[in-house]
This record gives sequence, C-alpha cells and structure tokens, in this order.
Amino acid sequence: MDEKKVPRIRFEVEDCDPGSEARAGSLSTRRGRVQTPVFMPVGTTGTVKAMDPEDLAELGFGLILGNTYHMMVRPGEEVIRLHGGLHSFMGWAGSILTDSGGYQVFSLAHRRRISEQGVSFCNHIDGDMCMLTPERSISIQETLGADIMMAFDECPPCGADRSYLRASMERTSRWAERCLRARSRFGGALFGIVQGGLEKDLRLEHLDELASLGFEGLAIGGLSVGEEKQDTEAMVAFLAPRMPADRPRYLMGVGLPEDILHGIACGVDMFDCVVPTRNARNGQLFTWRGPIQIRHAAHRHSLEPIDARCGCPVCRRFTRAYLRHLYRMDELLGMRLNTLHNLYFYAELLREARRAILRGDYAAWSAEVMRGLQG
Repeated sequence: MDEKKVPRIRFEVEDCDPGSEARAGSLSTRRGRVQTPVFMPVGTTGTVKAMDPEDLAELGFGLILGNTYHMMVRPGEEVIRLHGGLHSFMGWAGSILTDSGGYQVFSLAHRRRISEQGVSFCNHIDGDMCMLTPERSISIQETLGADIMMAFDECPPCGADRSYLRASMERTSRWAERCLRARSRFGGALFGIVQGGLEKDLRLEHLDELASLGFEGLAIGGLSVGEEKQDTEAMVAFLAPRMPADRPRYLMGVGLPEDILHGIACGVDMFDCVVPTRNARNGQLFTWRGPIQIRHAAHRHSLEPIDARCGCPVCRRFTRAYLRHLYRMDELLGMRLNTLHNLYFYAELLREARRAILRGDYAAWSAEVMRGLQG
C-alpha cells in the first residue's frame, strides 16, 4: 500500500437526526478519539488564553486548534522543533488541528502579495518579509506535529466579484494539490478548504474538485468575513449536506452558539472560533438564557451565579457580583474564571447537541435552545 494512503484519522458516523441533517460521530487521531459534533478552542499562540492544558482536558476537550502563521513568526519553527512539536511545547496531550496560515495572510491584506508560488507579506511583529507557499505551510504544520493539517488556501474578501472568486478558487485548487504532494508519510491528516464566496455553483464546483483529491476531511472556508449573517447561514445550509458523508465536515471560524446549532442542523461536524475565549476576556458570558455583560451595574450586588443551570466550577462557587468586581479591577483571575465558564458552556452545548441527535430529537431540542438563547 502507498504509505501516503495509510489512514491518519478514522471517522465514523454513528447516528443521524431524522428531523435535520445533524449527525453524531467519532473522530480518532493518533492521540485519541473525540465525539462529534465537536468544538475546538483556539490556541493561537500556543495557548488557549487563560487556560491550563489540564483545564481543557477536564472540561472534556480533546481537540484544539493551533496557528501556523503565529507559530512561524514567534517563537519560530526551530524552538518548536527543539521541543519535539507543539504538543510538548505547550504541554497538551490531546489532538491538535493547525490552520494553514491562509486566513492570517488574508487579514494582512495591506501587507501581502499573492502569486502562483504563494504569498509574500510583512509579518505583524517586526515587519520582516516572509513567504508562505503550500509546501512551506505543510512543512511548518508537520514541524508542529499537527494531527490534522489544513491545506493552504486563499480566502477571498467579502464582496469580491465573480471573476476574482473563480481565479482565487482555481488557485486554491492548485495549491491543494501541491499540499497533498508535499505531505510526508509522517504528516497528519490533511483537510481541503472549499472556497467560492457566496456563489453556489462555484462552491459546488470546488467541492467536487477537492472531494476527488483524497483529502481526509473537507472544510467550508471564506465565511464570516463580512457578509450578512443570513448569507452565511444560507451557504452553510446549501453546502454542508452536499459534502461527502464519509468524511468530517468542518465549518471554519463560525462560532456563536446559534451559529453552531444551525451548522449542526446542516450536517457540520467540527467548529472553531475565538468567540468564547475573546468574549470572556471582554466580559461577555454565555448562558442558556442568552449572553450577559458582567461589567453592567445590574450585577453589582447580585448573589446569583452566572447561570443557575450551569454546572461549571465558576457557577458553583462565585457570584456575579464577585466576577464583576474582578472584571472592573482588571484582575487576571477574572479573565480565567470568565474563560473557564464560557468554554464549559460551549462544551456542554456540544455534548447536549450530540445527546439530542442520538435521541433523534435534535430539531426540536435545538429550536427550544435557540428560543432560550434569544432571552
């Protein structure tokens, strides 16, 4: 057997919801098994901000996201290589999915130049000129020791015209083939990223092309980049059910609770977003009755937990008044406790979604949860 065809992950669909496209499954990497649908906390700079790796494991997370661009810029590949990979560097025993660096390059639009070879850009730390190519992206991700790697793609800007979208899509396809060729037999699984903006026919064309290349999973990229929310939802509803049923389906960077529930209903298996951690540091805490802003004066004398329904360590021990005090004093403990709560909420949301799928009543369950999230 061709060594490059040895399975690097195993994915199995265990059950499907009769009232939607939602599905429950299991995804196994060389470092363990996670149940899907799954949310991946984002560890941009080698840490999920304010969290110890043991915190993440205790919350039930077995798969987190690492960042190729940021690790390349700082601390640099050599430091990661000296540690034997990102897992050892950050003390994480679970699985890691690494992005390709493509989205970060997209965010540096005023600093970049795209060519067939790849993307040259000035990094955001010291302005040094850098170059990312499909081959370089895969090499860095293999140095990081990623269990799941993402193919290097071009993320077109919101509002790009059809001719740009097609050219970008076709370039992403050529880069995808180069990523597959560049992967060593020791590399992790590799997912392709479907682009095409809001053009349904381009999305389908790109999906068919990438699906035929033999990627272990496929992702929906290029959404939540400035388009209207209803356009995001419509594209997910259109594309996700058409993705191969035997491979993981990943919706990149879309992560409000209602977005996740909608994505699951459309058949998405994997999600990531900075929302739960970033919003926690900014004082927004998620509850089953919608988000609250802990800084608001209404919580100054509150002896209530963040959410009476929540079983997280924060809600079991601390009051809203105390958390508001920590936030207003800019205490590090406040950031940690807020993040711990939000990640627990996300973990529990996904666990309950999976249970609903296995019961066969996801559509009804999610509708009820959505009503609660709207307050």
